[in-house]
Amino acid sequence: MTSTSETSETSETTQPPATTDAAPKPTGGVVGGLIKAARPRQWVKNCLVLAAPLASAQLTHADVLSKIGLAFAAFCMAASAVYLINDSVDVAEDRAHPVKRNRPIAAGRVPVPLAVVTAILLFIGSLVVSAFASPELVIVIAVYIAVQLGYCFGLKHQPVIDICIVASGFLIRAVAGGAAAGIPLSQWFLLCAGFGSLFMVAGKRSAEFVLAERTGAKIRKSLERYSASYLRFVWTSSATVLIVMYGLWAFEIRAAHHNSVWTIISIVPFVVAVLRYAVDVDGGNGGEPEEIALGDRVLQVLAVLWLSALVAAVYL
Repeated sequence: MTSTSETSETSETTQPPATTDAAPKPTGGVVGGLIKAARPRQWVKNCLVLAAPLASAQLTHADVLSKIGLAFAAFCMAASAVYLINDSVDVAEDRAHPVKRNRPIAAGRVPVPLAVVTAILLFIGSLVVSAFASPELVIVIAVYIAVQLGYCFGLKHQPVIDICIVASGFLIRAVAGGAAAGIPLSQWFLLCAGFGSLFMVAGKRSAEFVLAERTGAKIRKSLERYSASYLRFVWTSSATVLIVMYGLWAFEIRAAHHNSVWTIISIVPFVVAVLRYAVDVDGGNGGEPEEIALGDRVLQVLAVLWLSALVAAVYL
């Protein structure tokens, strides 16, 4: 994980070979470097804006879908801008890292001033795009930007604060879907999103901690203030609350949709998926949540079963 958010938005775990303080020789074009530095693979996280409209049975409405599309685009721009700022702030540190030194900004493919200017333009663009959806979405995007910039400029080194800020990136995305389309958000939905985010981030930090102990790699400064037992406490506590909150949310959905049995059925693949995800993270690989999801076929099947049951409960 990089030393940023979103989350850790901006983090990647690494294996440790020998380090060097010199920047590697620049290779490739500036445009290609900018695209890589913007990390388009991370945009999959922005699909969380679909959560609120999906659960409220409004995803099939054309006007809602268009506003959700704007929210998705706004978050893609804002998140990429955060990555560019983060890598610009950490350029000297990244150049001394065995893996991060190959990032476009650290490698010299993208000049820092160009990365900063591009980030500013993307920040402005995200606010403009969100304004076409709703004023509420503008506020959500602005809060996201402010929180992530705070992370980039120092809060990522503060234990507990760093975990909460990274988790907030996921939560804010889920909130943005409701803000864009004017959909009231269930209290259970918000609690699920919040503790689900904390579960993923604490699990990631726990895996990073295990990797750092095994290899001696310097992954992030905040890990020096954590212990394995503390991270596991946060991880298991958030998983417990997540499962309980999802159960309460499922019963709320059931009451709102003619007592459909599908919401109760959806609890089974959801709980199994949480436990399966925990097995993957407990291996100590420290992968990004999207990398774990894309690499575990069983987890993908469970996700499809859960989503199918939820869709059946809401739309049938």
